[in-house]
Amino acid sequence: MNKIRESIILAIGIVVLGWCIKSGIDNFSNKDRKVTVKGLAEREVKADKVTWSIATNEMGNDLPTLYENISMKTGKIKNFLKQNGIEESEITVNPPTVNDLESNQWSENRRAFRYIINTTLTVSTQKVDLVNKAIFKQAELLKQGVAIEGSNPQYEYVSFQQMKPEMMEEAIKNAQKTADQFAKASDSKLGKIHTAGQGQFEINDRDLNTPYIKKLRVVTTVTYSLDD
Repeated sequence: MNKIRESIILAIGIVVLGWCIKSGIDNFSNKDRKVTVKGLAEREVKADKVTWSIATNEMGNDLPTLYENISMKTGKIKNFLKQNGIEESEITVNPPTVNDLESNQWSENRRAFRYIINTTLTVSTQKVDLVNKAIFKQAELLKQGVAIEGSNPQYEYVSFQQMKPEMMEEAIKNAQKTADQFAKASDSKLGKIHTAGQGQFEINDRDLNTPYIKKLRVVTTVTYSLDD
């Protein structure tokens, strides 16, 4: 009788042990069930800062006269900018630089002048629209005898930091939508976030013709656990 009882207890123990082992294996397997997805968020925004460099020069043989002429040109450019809404504090005039062509022993100076004086005015402002309008009016300077040798506006979106939390939230939501679709397709339920990357932000020009329109983009990578 004791042997029968011991056999029954042993059998029950084996069944319970088997169930525990199976449960442990299932739980271990479930812990390894994950899905990694990417979420994207994009925005198109107008630049809120512009740095505009305007270069001009004078060529000749008499340095005092050249300095006087370049000063007159600089004054005309500054007046043009002010007339178009740019303030004095937003304009920086770089000191003129002189290039003496005869000082270069390797060059063959066949020109009718010896010196070239260059100067650059730089506008740094958040008045992007006003600068864009002034850029289209540059021909007015030609009427005043001022030839622009280089005009190079650089646009930025400095409010980018304020957009980061909102865009990150949207990217994670989009990642979750993709993960939900995957979970449904695999007859699973989406669990908690296992890992999440901060995401890499990019700011680029929307196209070559409108550098003052910026395209913001962030892609984040999120790993979710999957439950039965």
